[in-house]
Amino acid sequence: MKIDFIEELKWRGLLHDVMPGTHEQLSKEMTAGYIGFDPTADSLHIGSLVPIMLLVHFQRAGHKPFALVGGATGMIGDPSGKSAERNLLDEETLRYNQECTKKQLEKFLDFDCGDNSAEIVNNYDWFKDMDFLTFLREVGKHITVSYMMAKDSVQNRLETGISFTEFSYQLVQGYDFYHLNKNKNCKIQMGGSDQWGNIVTGTELIRRKGGDEAFALTAPLVTKADGGKFGKTESGNVWLDPNRTSPYQFYQFWMNASDEDAKRYIRIFTLLPQSEIVEIEARHAEAPHTRELQKALAKDITVRVHSEADYETAVQASDILFGKGTEETLKGLSESDFLSIFEGVPQYQVSKSELEAGIGILDFLAEKTKVFQSKGEARRMVQGGGVSINKNKIETIEDTVTANHLINGKYILAQQGRKKYSLIEVK
Repeated sequence: MKIDFIEELKWRGLLHDVMPGTHEQLSKEMTAGYIGFDPTADSLHIGSLVPIMLLVHFQRAGHKPFALVGGATGMIGDPSGKSAERNLLDEETLRYNQECTKKQLEKFLDFDCGDNSAEIVNNYDWFKDMDFLTFLREVGKHITVSYMMAKDSVQNRLETGISFTEFSYQLVQGYDFYHLNKNKNCKIQMGGSDQWGNIVTGTELIRRKGGDEAFALTAPLVTKADGGKFGKTESGNVWLDPNRTSPYQFYQFWMNASDEDAKRYIRIFTLLPQSEIVEIEARHAEAPHTRELQKALAKDITVRVHSEADYETAVQASDILFGKGTEETLKGLSESDFLSIFEGVPQYQVSKSELEAGIGILDFLAEKTKVFQSKGEARRMVQGGGVSINKNKIETIEDTVTANHLINGKYILAQQGRKKYSLIEVK
């Protein structure tokens, strides 16, 4: 069943600004609309999920989504939300980034569903043959300097400085909208709230050049309840590419959301219906320690960005930290996931030659490594049943650690009690 796009965005907290007449246009007919994606990296990050979700809901409502990969605008740099001039990328790097972006977008949008199939376009295709004089006549002639100067993205940079290149960005983006309006019948452009100025430049250009009507809609910029920047961790961006952010780390990002944030995120980033979300919230309120909200949020989005198998592996990996899992579970993890789980735990090294000969457990724990400060302490813990190697409890002080214990060919996991771990790398 098709949804009402505007109403869906409202209850999900995804609507910030909308141009008058937009709802009426969307109610009247299937409408083509687009969002631009900046190919300045070889992967999108979770901040990109907001515009992606706009396109997903747009298509679910029966409309035709276009994803514009900015091969041309990526060569200039958008000043919106930026405090300084950006470094420009070369064409080869941009083209590689565009292909990576396309592959990620194909996970979310249906490119083969009839009239409202999604399409990907690249603004380099219509800018590569346009010379400077033609651009001035076709675009610059229709937008006044005072109109451009009034934009927040420009005003915020006047003191620190803005180049003509970035100043002209809104004209380039405005022409994108004009081009897609004329050639693809695109009548609406969407984006984050920081894009409003650039978007309405496009509606103005369409009106002034052809007298046609176009529309604009933006979503709010997502923030964390504590004021921190969404999508950032101590190690940097949370990426959609599993080679940049492992599925386990991705899953953990959502699991670590506060209750207040999870309540907003589950509306914004999942496709769960409102009735189901309300039920999850009610169960969570009754027993917050079960983290129902975080679990539902993390599952939905990890499955859609990665896969069901990656989600299952992430859950198993998470369980390991809480005393669950087996040696088989550990050995089934990729090296990146394994290291992600035990990031920050004490690490030691032993030589492979010693391990091949076998090392007595007390020597291994106290002499070859410093898991325990003395053999006496190690003996007491082993005899008390408080030591495990790779999740297997050490039964006696006569046990030996050998190369058969290796995980990924070079790691051994020592555990004291329930949650104290040490990671031994074998070299």
